[in-house]
Amino acid sequence: MQDLINVKGKKVTVLGAARSGLAAARLLKNKGALVFVSDLAPAEQKTEARQFLEKEQIDHEFGKHSQRVFEADFCVLSPGVPVASAVVQQLLEKKVPVVSEIEVAYWFFKGKLIAVTGSNGKTTTTTLIGEMLKLRYPQAIVAGNIGQAFSDFVEQSREDSWSVVEVSSFQLETIDRFHPNQVALLNFAPNHLDRYPSYQDYIEAKWRITKNLQADDRFIYNAADAEILKRLAQLNCQKSGFHINGDEKAEIYFKDGAIWLAGKPFIEVRQMGLRGLHNYMNAMAAILAAKYADVPEQEIKAVLREFKGVEHRLEFVRELNGVRFINDSKATTVESLYYALQSFEQPIVLIAGGKDKGSDFSRLNKHISEKVKALVLIGKATPKMQQAWQGLKPIHTAQNLREAVEKAYRLAEAGDVVLLSPACASFDMFQDFEDRGRQFKQIVNQLR
Repeated sequence: MQDLINVKGKKVTVLGAARSGLAAARLLKNKGALVFVSDLAPAEQKTEARQFLEKEQIDHEFGKHSQRVFEADFCVLSPGVPVASAVVQQLLEKKVPVVSEIEVAYWFFKGKLIAVTGSNGKTTTTTLIGEMLKLRYPQAIVAGNIGQAFSDFVEQSREDSWSVVEVSSFQLETIDRFHPNQVALLNFAPNHLDRYPSYQDYIEAKWRITKNLQADDRFIYNAADAEILKRLAQLNCQKSGFHINGDEKAEIYFKDGAIWLAGKPFIEVRQMGLRGLHNYMNAMAAILAAKYADVPEQEIKAVLREFKGVEHRLEFVRELNGVRFINDSKATTVESLYYALQSFEQPIVLIAGGKDKGSDFSRLNKHISEKVKALVLIGKATPKMQQAWQGLKPIHTAQNLREAVEKAYRLAEAGDVVLLSPACASFDMFQDFEDRGRQFKQIVNQLR
């Protein structure tokens, strides 16, 4: 695919008019490509996208994939469009190269790059690394699956700066030259099994982040993850492990209430803004990434003391009559819900549900029994969750989020936590997890 990089005058199809697809379309247009955007959603559902494309004077269609899609030198694939979909398979049959938005953005990126992936903790870790980088490199870029597309930033990138990007398995499926200087792989856990034929296929998609690592690059990894350890010998690069269970063979580890780096105490976790074992893992990965980007130790520690977390991830919303409301809308997997449940000593009224991603909810049965007082279920996954958790704790259902919040508040008593931690995708009822989280906060703040 080396000849694709000179995009001037090339015909490019962008499949999907969501955030990353639109960003890639604008970037490629600015670089002289002849861009055509195609999205199956009806035009009336894509008002903002249509207005953006008209303003940018980019050709587009909605409600279909016409023959023009295939009249391209290459195609840029939005993460929401599966490689297995009919239109992508037709493109591949016609020998039209298909690449991801992060691949295209990388072609035009200057500077050094840290890429973060994993089943859980990506957003917190990426944000944390970004805060650390900005103290050393004010022009540092924080982008990717975290909120704003990488393509939105690369034209302002500089050779003397760093960038950190959160990367999903969907984005990694169609990379070619994408080459980070550092990779942080946080963990593997079953996810997106509605899109992948098997868990191993999902793991292999994630592992593609290591595809172009070279001897001088650094691989930061969870030294307690068996699936990562199995593959470690495949890599010919610098390797730095982090371990949550005090394994002193790891470069950084958690033990006796502190994070230890290279065998010496680095910071006591009681001094940190983040709480919970999962966040100590995220912090260790971030410390390593910042260290090898030459961020001074005192600046790393300053961020750890001040950083309280990211929006929609165990975010405190308000306390009303002794009931604390927590927004964990970012928790779209069983593992994310597990970590959320472990973060509270108080009884929990749990709001869960949404679009199932092929998850096995029964894996949480023990934790539901121990931590949860009552459940309020919403969305398409309700019947499957009911079946998994029947008889463990009282189960209530709601037709929408407002009804769920009101029911949960009535079920809660002073000292309880009402926790939105869905363990599901949001697309059955919301635009995305951010929309779900913001609606939750709005509803909670309207309670009287």
